[in-house]
Amino acid sequence: MSTHLDLIQDLLRLAVESGASDIVIKEGKPGFVRLSGRLKPVDMDMIDESEIRAFIDEVIPPAFRRGWEQDGQVDFSYVAEDIGRFRVNAFRQHGQASVVFRYVKNRVPSLEELNLQADPLLRLAQASDGIVLICGSTGSGKSSTMAALLNWINRSQDRHVITIEDPIEYTFQDDKSVFQQREIGLDVPDFHSAVRSELRQNPDVILIGEMRDRETFETAMSAAETGHLVFSTLHAGSTSQALTRLFEFFPPEQQLQARRQIAGSMRGFICQKLIPALQGGGRLPANEILHVDATVRSLLLEGQFERIQSLLDSGNETGTLAFNRDLLRLVRAGKISKADALRFSPNPQQLDMNMKGIFIKV
Repeated sequence: MSTHLDLIQDLLRLAVESGASDIVIKEGKPGFVRLSGRLKPVDMDMIDESEIRAFIDEVIPPAFRRGWEQDGQVDFSYVAEDIGRFRVNAFRQHGQASVVFRYVKNRVPSLEELNLQADPLLRLAQASDGIVLICGSTGSGKSSTMAALLNWINRSQDRHVITIEDPIEYTFQDDKSVFQQREIGLDVPDFHSAVRSELRQNPDVILIGEMRDRETFETAMSAAETGHLVFSTLHAGSTSQALTRLFEFFPPEQQLQARRQIAGSMRGFICQKLIPALQGGGRLPANEILHVDATVRSLLLEGQFERIQSLLDSGNETGTLAFNRDLLRLVRAGKISKADALRFSPNPQQLDMNMKGIFIKV
């Protein structure tokens, strides 16, 4: 690494040592780091755009250089020696270069380390086929949860797992399973063609980094219908929002067909939010989990989506978990505050009653 890039290297090192999840670099500003969800400036010299451009020029993979020059934005992975691995997004704004880093820990975390309830999640990981969607906003820990589920499969099942990522985040070491990890732009041009070709590569499990469009989703459904278990992420804050996003992929005249396909291919939804922890800083995940059983499939076929939310809220169906119930678990365990639980709750009035021991059966 050139000496004139030491400033950025030092910033990355400081961020990792401080426990930051993200680093933001903009011309004429100090570096910013995200700690426990909050963006904070670093006490350092202002970063000159020449340093930002020099960094990009030096570390960008050759396969992405043309895209950066033509499109003004690019995603790639970067390994900083003796510091760690980062997911990088470089882009132009007002004609100047900026970079955002996401720190990716080398070791894949377990469900227990992430403080997740294992039983309802592992029910989904044990499915033989179908689609499991991990949903949430940017920075909600979707990738970590998905990686933990895949690594559970890695440790417990003899499966052939192929991932398609943009870029690769966690790297897996083969245990009982065999992993093949493909990066968009380096190993394959796009998600759709990657999934289509993977059906000829004898996979048992397929990871699609993000469900971005109808074409990718339809290919994923085809994979699920032919006996593959597919994991992917979707930007949606709840199961109801995720269903809305999926059906928006299809025009009105194809909604009936879409209901049939989605009801047949979906196995579950895992929706996640990160809540400030009471002790030790950091944030803890709260989940909404829906297992698509015969009852849910029937409601999907009939288009009765509002009743699916009622099932979640009641918590009577096996494999379901409402956000409020998981928030209540974290409050009772002393891991998050009541105020934060109410702040992040989709229904704070109901959660307030639950905290007082009042539950309404649906």
